[in-house]
Formats: sequence, C-alpha cells, structure tokens
Amino acid sequence: MVNAPGTANDGFVLTLDCAESPGIVHSVAEYLLDHGCFIVDIKQFGDQLKGHFFMRVRFVPTGGGPTAGELRDSFAPVAEQWGMNWRLEPQGRRERILVMVSKYGHCLNDLLFRARSGELPVEIVAVVSNHETHKDLVAWHGIPFHHIPVSADTKPAAEAQLLDLVDGYKVELVVLARYMQVLSDRLTSVLTGRAINIHHSFLPSFKGAKPYHQAYERGVKTVGATAHYVNAELDEGPIIAQQVIEVDHSYSAADLVAVGRDAECKALTNAVRWHAEGRIILSGNRTVVLR
Repeated sequence: MVNAPGTANDGFVLTLDCAESPGIVHSVAEYLLDHGCFIVDIKQFGDQLKGHFFMRVRFVPTGGGPTAGELRDSFAPVAEQWGMNWRLEPQGRRERILVMVSKYGHCLNDLLFRARSGELPVEIVAVVSNHETHKDLVAWHGIPFHHIPVSADTKPAAEAQLLDLVDGYKVELVVLARYMQVLSDRLTSVLTGRAINIHHSFLPSFKGAKPYHQAYERGVKTVGATAHYVNAELDEGPIIAQQVIEVDHSYSAADLVAVGRDAECKALTNAVRWHAEGRIILSGNRTVVLR
C-alpha cells in the first residue's frame, strides 16, 4: 500500500537532464517499477531545438523504505547509460540556505516567515548583512546574524569571510534578498547555480540602480520583479521567476517602489521554493522549471 503524503515516507524526487533520445522515460519508469516504486507526479520537457531532455519524477516506494543513498546507488547505472546529470533527494527535504540582505528587509522578512511556518522547504541557517538594520529581527527568529561590512578595500576579505560561512554552515543555496552589493567574478564563479538574486524590476528592462525610477520616467503600465541565478554579468543570470503588477499614470515613483515590494517577495519565494523542490534545471543561460 502506498503511504499518503505527509506520513513517515513522503517518497523521493528525481530530477535529471540529458541528450534527447527515445527510451529515456521508459528506462526511468522501468527502474522505478523494478524497485517497487509508485510514481506520484512526473513532469518532462524535450527541447527539440537543442536536442535535450529534462525530467522530474516524484515517487514513493510501495514496500520497505530504501534510503536515498541506496536508491542513488541502484539508479547510477541507468544514469550512466543515458549520460544524465541527475539528483535524487527525499521529498520535503529542507534545503540549507543563507540569506544576504542590506537595508531593505521585506524579502528577508517574507522568507523568515515562510520558512518558520513550514511553507518553504528550507532551513535558514544564517543571515549575512553589510548593515545591522535587521539584527534584532533575525535574532527573534533564533537564527545566527553575521554583520560583514563591505567597502572597496575590504571586499576581498568580506567575500572570503562569506565563503567561510557558506562552508561552515554547509550552505546549499545563497539567497540575495535585496543585498545591494555587486559580487565579484570569483565569488559568482564559486556560487554558480547556488545563488539566487531578486532584482526589483522586470528584467531585461531597467537594470542597475533605481529601476522603479527608470520605469516611472518611461511611463510604464506594468512593474515587476525578477528572480534569477547570479552570474558574472550584472542582472544577466538565468531567469527563474517573474511577477508583474499593473500600474498607470497616476503612480508616482514612490508608489511603484511600494507596489513592487509585493512582486519582489512573490518572485523570490517562488524561485527559492522551486530550487529547493528540485524543479529547476539550468540549460545554458536559461532555466527549465518543471512545475
């Protein structure tokens, strides 16, 4: 009998991508059948232009409970056969994340609440800031707060300290929740695929500083926010999630900033959730989000 979600065995999630070829789905399904597993949910996408295949499967063992390690060992030959990039994790596993923030705290506050309430499958293990503005808020949640000031002269040392924290806390994902410092090329290289930023604009429009003020000057009819992976190019990383809010000529620049905060929180929350749930696969400078 299959265990219902939320019981002792919520099952596992397998995410994979590889070169497109007939028989991949059959091979994965056959493996799961042979190992007594029931498929709960399956999403897949074949990129015909690039000849690449993407897949996410959530499944539950119907008999005794194998560990994730045992399943990885037994699935490895299948993955090798198809040349897969793949990941297999327990369903509901909480991703260890470190949040970085500057003075604007709405995205941080939203993440803290959703993680605390269990809405997000993450554990916020630490918060890093170049200001002490949110020290008390983070302390109230019982999470370590690290103040790392940054200047042009201290930036290399500050980033080295950050990487020490990433290693020390065994961080799996760094979330830039309105962290208003540009990361160095070296740091973005180390954190490739492991750092998500929220940009307070609907990229690729209005990059850089004060995008809402840029939008106001252009008389836009929508404002939005973009969550994306961080790379060496400022605000050019692979886009994960976007949110849009309709506005009109009566909105001031300050009004656009205010309504944009909701879009920022929602876009960042979605991106963090989808990453933690193994729904995102990087494909060059694009993402495939299997929802």
